[in-house]
Amino acid sequence: MLILTSPLWVAQTNTYVIAKEKGGLAVVIDAPPDDDAIGRLLNDHDLSPAALLLTHGHIDHMGGAGPFQRRTGAAVHVHPDDDYLTLEPARQLQGLFGTSPLGDWAPPDVRTDLIDAELLDLAGFVLEVRHTPGHTPGHCCFYLPAQETLFSGDQLFARSVGRTDLPGGDWETLLSSMKSRVLDLPDETQVLPGHGPQTTIGAERRHNPFLQGI
Repeated sequence: MLILTSPLWVAQTNTYVIAKEKGGLAVVIDAPPDDDAIGRLLNDHDLSPAALLLTHGHIDHMGGAGPFQRRTGAAVHVHPDDDYLTLEPARQLQGLFGTSPLGDWAPPDVRTDLIDAELLDLAGFVLEVRHTPGHTPGHCCFYLPAQETLFSGDQLFARSVGRTDLPGGDWETLLSSMKSRVLDLPDETQVLPGHGPQTTIGAERRHNPFLQGI
């Protein structure tokens, strides 16, 4: 199994590419506004993307989804509760930098809705969708049961959790989804977050100050 990653764009967002082996199909998780770099990750291992899974609709995780889909034809999966973000990447960018963005900021032409608890059979992997609202209403984590690995997006980080002070965020909702859809996993589960280093559920259960008492 291959798990390729690279921190991309100004936010150093972790893009992940998973595949059974070189030269086959792959699943991409999150697409910051750096389509060329994502393409290099795939090309360096002769991989063809079967799908792009978006943990949520913030620009640093989906700003490259439109160009990626138009270049590769890969299906883009995202939760519909984040449509207010996913459909407005240019507006998000303008809000961040105060200028009209240049380049291709159009959203993906076609999106496939993620549904909580559905099992996605992609590129030889079975991924469970775990809807974890709080950081955004449509935030989702992706769990590989056979590999005991969770791609946690901006839900859970090493010794931290996702911020809830942006539009659509809610602290109590994040804690609730953390308890029911993240901390129910075994301690040995590897956690690959949207920013920063990897960790485990057990390490965060013991040492993450935001999770104490949940």
